Amino acid sequence: MTAVRKLDHRFVEVVPPELVSGILYVSLEYGTMIHLCCCGCGNEVVTPLSPNDWKLTFDGQTVSIHPSVGSWSLPCRSHYVITRGRVNWADDWTEEQVAKGRARDQAIKASAKQLEEVRLEPVQMLPEDRKSWRTRIGRLFRL
Repeated sequence: MTAVRKLDHRFVEVVPPELVSGILYVSLEYGTMIHLCCCGCGNEVVTPLSPNDWKLTFDGQTVSIHPSVGSWSLPCRSHYVITRGRVNWADDWTEEQVAKGRARDQAIKASAKQLEEVRLEPVQMLPEDRKSWRTRIGRLFRL
């Protein structure tokens, strides 16, 4: 079990059947990333791309992922940040920290879903609103 210190990236349409350690596979088509855990345990780590999940930055040569990758459901409980292809190890979280982080993520996603469901009623224009902008501005300067 050898820990990975650097991740190369591959932009792919679909994930290959066998993943290679040290490679971050990015499918923009499906909005997801996958790699083998950087601790070397061999488990697959999936990180969805979305405004409410992970964000990917590509600088033309390397990739960065934000926020950190916390594999709290895996036995290894690996926690790291990927910055410009480098794996920067972070502290383990307590069960309380994990629970708070998951609750925060769920709240953010629920809030985003509520915003998507909001539908604005069409505004009915009054005849006066249909006048040209020149007419409306002209009224502002009349005494």
